[in-house]
Amino acid sequence: MPLIAKKVEILITIEFESIFLQHNLNLFNLLSQKSIYILGIESSCDDTSASVIYNGKVLSNVVANQEIHAKYGGVVPELASRAHQQNIVPVVQQALEQANIDKSQLSAITFTRGPGLMGSLLVGTSFAKSLALGLQIPLIDVNHMQAHILAHFIDEENAKIPPFPFVCLTISGGHTQIVKITNHFEMEILGETIDDAVGEAFDKSAKILGLPYPGGPLIDKYAQQGSPKAFQFTKPKVGDLDFSFSGLKNSHFVFHSEKGKRKSKFY
Repeated sequence: MPLIAKKVEILITIEFESIFLQHNLNLFNLLSQKSIYILGIESSCDDTSASVIYNGKVLSNVVANQEIHAKYGGVVPELASRAHQQNIVPVVQQALEQANIDKSQLSAITFTRGPGLMGSLLVGTSFAKSLALGLQIPLIDVNHMQAHILAHFIDEENAKIPPFPFVCLTISGGHTQIVKITNHFEMEILGETIDDAVGEAFDKSAKILGLPYPGGPLIDKYAQQGSPKAFQFTKPKVGDLDFSFSGLKNSHFVFHSEKGKRKSKFY
């Protein structure tokens, strides 16, 4: 890169960082406000989501699914990021309309920083940064897995809020963890998968059986109607509180192939 272009890039980076630093200084004043509207943006995988929360209560929650992945039997990262680009503007607009507020009323914007698909995260991050910069309001990055846990504290009718400390099992599509939560900011991972997540094992096993995507929920549904003693599969051998699902997934594939019930296209 030419020296002049490099200097320009550095100056732009410093300028943006200083602007966001100045805006985020106002973050400490949020709790003192009587009316706090927060826009949340989620784009970690194949769903584009936006939600508006007012003083801890959900006013809107809009989700745009991506049906394009169904014919591939799983999420295609490049297709997911392109779909996010198409969906994010109308999803955010619809979330604001359902909450019956204008974007000028927003107090802050939050977005999923990770973990997740890099291209998908980039779409949500870029949009959130641009909107926060334009509105000159604080920008808050959120850890995807911590958000799963902290969702317990959303103000909902008849919701049971767990007292501290407590242990939480997070089972999302790409992660499986046992987490000890001491308070809102102190969390400790006690155990996690050392390979595949349980959601992935469900979906891949469903694909072997020829079930439509996403097949995980169908596996769960049909399993409840069957016999747990009908077939024997390998059991994971891991220490402490960790998990392992790759061996179980492979065991299912081998069993299915040897029985000749279906010529799988899994590999």
